[in-house]
Amino acid sequence: MGLETTCIGAFPKPDYVTKAGWREDGPGERSEGGARGFAYVDNQVGTAAVELLDRATGEAVRDQVACGIDIPTDGEQRRENYIYYHCHHLNGIDFTDLSTKVHRSGAAIADLPTVTGKVEPKGGHFLDRDFRVAQGFTDKPLKITVPGPMTIIDTIADTYYGDEAALARDLAGALNFEIRALAEAGCRFIQIDEPVFARNPDDALQFGIECLERCFDGVGAEVTKVMHMCCGYPGHLDDEDYAKADSGAYLRLAGALDSSRIDQVSIEDAHRFNDLVLLESFDQSTVVFGAVAIATSRVEGAEDIARRLALALEHIDRGRLLAAPDCGLLMLDRPLAMAKLRNLCEAAASV
Repeated sequence: MGLETTCIGAFPKPDYVTKAGWREDGPGERSEGGARGFAYVDNQVGTAAVELLDRATGEAVRDQVACGIDIPTDGEQRRENYIYYHCHHLNGIDFTDLSTKVHRSGAAIADLPTVTGKVEPKGGHFLDRDFRVAQGFTDKPLKITVPGPMTIIDTIADTYYGDEAALARDLAGALNFEIRALAEAGCRFIQIDEPVFARNPDDALQFGIECLERCFDGVGAEVTKVMHMCCGYPGHLDDEDYAKADSGAYLRLAGALDSSRIDQVSIEDAHRFNDLVLLESFDQSTVVFGAVAIATSRVEGAEDIARRLALALEHIDRGRLLAAPDCGLLMLDRPLAMAKLRNLCEAAASV
């Protein structure tokens, strides 16, 4: 029996869906080393009809299923930005009073939304509808993704709390409000994205994993609780020289994550091979193993992917390994994304 497959989150957007959210070289000086500058541009809200976003979601789900993916996502089609889509539904975050901040461990400068008050839900749910729409396009279990507290903090500016741990705990409580609604709607795979864990493992160990667990307070065992931890996202396709998290970060965090209430830990392997002894640190958790790169136009062959998966299985039980792309597929066009997913699924079935 082959390995199960899943996607991480984003899928290429069709031309009729607004792709804005960031523009390069925004206000502010570049940091030392030529870090990229960005300014947030909020031009998705109110411009894309609900019908078009629902249609795009259906196409993304069907494409993943057609490639053989066992646990597809909604493709994040309605998110102008995978962090800010959620932040728009929170009180305490101001999208008009932006603050310049060096973030992504110094790799980018941005004019960011600013925390000006206590962070809490605005009151109404929204991800439960996103889930119901996406699940309606497939009989396979549908996964919904949510940005984690530390990752949100990295992409906003704080002028209210002055304490990242306190802000993270309030963000976790606000995220939990939405995650519980997702679970009640029937979503059985819920993923928290925390790429900042790999870039800042000290804070992840100090308060990040605690807040990650808080996101799932009150969510029962029927829900598979997933966290995704990538190593960094490039500025463009085929960017070979972009900042990546320290290669030892996964090993530092593996034990603490394995002993947490998280069921699945998603890691990257395709863009930079790990020492696969890492997998032996996961005694209980399932590992979602990134086996195709998401920022290169090169399509990995199914045989090459299968060989790497077979090596991984020398270090972890078959029932605790899923195959996936490294991260979201937003940088790829649809044919390229589907070619990679087909080869991934062929490889996973053959192992």
